[in-house]
Amino acid sequence: MSGSNAHDSVFVLFSLGSNLGNREDNLIRAAEYLKISAGLTNYNCSSFYETEPVGFKDQPWFLNVVVSGYTSIPADFIMGIIKNIEEVIGRKQREKWHEREIDIDILLYGNLVIKSDNLTIPHPSMHERRFVLVPAAEIAGEIIIPESGKTIYQLLEECCDSSIVKNIG
Repeated sequence: MSGSNAHDSVFVLFSLGSNLGNREDNLIRAAEYLKISAGLTNYNCSSFYETEPVGFKDQPWFLNVVVSGYTSIPADFIMGIIKNIEEVIGRKQREKWHEREIDIDILLYGNLVIKSDNLTIPHPSMHERRFVLVPAAEIAGEIIIPESGKTIYQLLEECCDSSIVKNIG
């Protein structure tokens, strides 16, 4: 969030996960679509992490990445872009916590705090999820999360989640 970026451009952070189909290909395609569709500059993508399912355990392990960049597209528009990308990748509607061809969440949108029926930013559960915090810390550990006033590094240090998160490159 430095002064070197355009005034209307904000730092955004996304979490992407997949545990069905070709997980790696699903993530690569989704990240690329996100980069183009959300007009991300200073784009960065974490390593791939293989992660234990959280919530509903009886399903394949996930592959997760976190993507960051700067955008001038409003958060609610990005939500629509995400739904389109998930549809293109082939996401099917399933119960909460169940398998996903692709799942994309907005973790952070600058210093914006949004609490609506369709959108909550910062992501309300990110501080409880190692599969989000570990890759986020890799590429944006110093970023301060609005409301908490803590960096991603600090949230990771305080996180009580003990699920397995393996860096696989």
